[in-house]
Amino acid sequence: MPDPVPAQPAGPQPAAAPPAPQRDVPQPAVLHLVTDPRRRGAQNLARDLHAELLRRGQRSDLRALQPHPDAPADAGAPVLGPARFHPRTLRALRAAARRADVVVAHGSSTLPACALALLGTRTPFVYVNIGDPRHWTASASRRLRVGAFLHRAAAVAAISDGARQVLVDRFRLPAQRVRTIPNARPADRFPPAADDADRQAARAALGLPADGPLLAWVGAVAPEKRLDLALDALALLPAAHLAVAGDGPLRAALAARDTTGRVTFLGDLADPAPLYRAADALLLTSDSEGVPGVLVEAALAALPAVATDVGWVGEVVQDGVTGTLVPPGDAAALAAAVDRLLADTRHDLGAAARRHALARFDLAVVADAWQQLLARAARAPRG
Repeated sequence: MPDPVPAQPAGPQPAAAPPAPQRDVPQPAVLHLVTDPRRRGAQNLARDLHAELLRRGQRSDLRALQPHPDAPADAGAPVLGPARFHPRTLRALRAAARRADVVVAHGSSTLPACALALLGTRTPFVYVNIGDPRHWTASASRRLRVGAFLHRAAAVAAISDGARQVLVDRFRLPAQRVRTIPNARPADRFPPAADDADRQAARAALGLPADGPLLAWVGAVAPEKRLDLALDALALLPAAHLAVAGDGPLRAALAARDTTGRVTFLGDLADPAPLYRAADALLLTSDSEGVPGVLVEAALAALPAVATDVGWVGEVVQDGVTGTLVPPGDAAALAAAVDRLLADTRHDLGAAARRHALARFDLAVVADAWQQLLARAARAPRG
C-alpha cells in the first residue's frame, strides 16, 4: 500500500493556495483513465487536464476502458478493451500503466478497474471523485466494496471540502490521503458574449429564436438530471424558450411532452460554448450532483445559473451572488427564480459568476494543484 499523500490544511481553500510545483523538478509521466470516450463530466475533466499537462511539457496519455456507441469519432481516448472489466481490458490497462509513473482514474468505473489491474504493480493511482458519494454508494454492500477500492488508491481528489469530509467519514479513509482540488475548465474556451450582436449570432448558428428569454439546459438526459423538472418550469414561463444540449435514454419521451414548440433539442454538442453565449440563464435541475462542470463552464461564460441545491452545487452557484439556488424537485420555485433573475439581476450575477470561476475553477490555476498531487503520489514509497 502506498504511503499517504499529505493533504492541505482543513477549511475552505482557494484553488491557487497550493504552491506550484518546481519547474526544474521532473514531473511524472501520467496516464489518465476514463470509462469511455464520450463527452461527459469526468471525461471532460480528464481531457482538459491531459491537454494542460501536455501544454506544460509533462508526459501525459489518455485511455478509455471501453467503447461507447455515442462517442465521437475524434474522441482522442483510445479504447483498452471490449468492456470495463473484461480480462483483456484489465491486462491492457496494466500494460499501459507500466509506461506511466502514476495513473489518474476519472469516474466511478475506473476505480475498481485500477484497483484490480494495478494490484501487485509499483504504479500508484489517484482517484478523482466528482459526484456525490452519498448518492452512488447508498447501499451498505456498495459502500463496503467502494471503500475497499478507495483504500487501494495512493490519493483521492475531491471536488470540494464537503465532498472530502464525506469521503473521509463514509469510507474511513485517512484524512491525509484525501485532497480537495476543485473541478475546472479552461477559461479561454468559454468566453462571454461580447455584445448583443455576438449573442444573436450564437442563437442564429444554433437555430434558436432570435427574440425572447432563452434558457439553456446541458447534460445527459437521464433520470437523475431531471429534465422533466425543467419542462414543468417552462410551462410556468410562457415567454421563455428552452434549449436542451445532451442526449440520453429519456430524450424521446421528454421531447414528446413538448406541445408548445418552445423546446429545442440540440443533441450532444461538441462545443457547448456557443449555447452559453446565446442563453440568458442556465438551468440545472438534478436530484444529485457533485460540482458539475457545466456550472463551471457557464460561469466562465458569465452565464448565471438557477440550480437545485444538491451536492456541492453551491461551490459554484452562490445563492444571490453568482446565481440562484432552489430546492430539488420544485418546478414552481425554479420558475419563480428564473423570473426574478431575468427581470432584475442577470447581468450582475453573470459578471460575479465569471469573477468567481476565474479565481477558483480556471484550469490554469487548478492544474498547479494537480501537478503537486501527482508528483507526491508518484514519489510515495510503494511495495
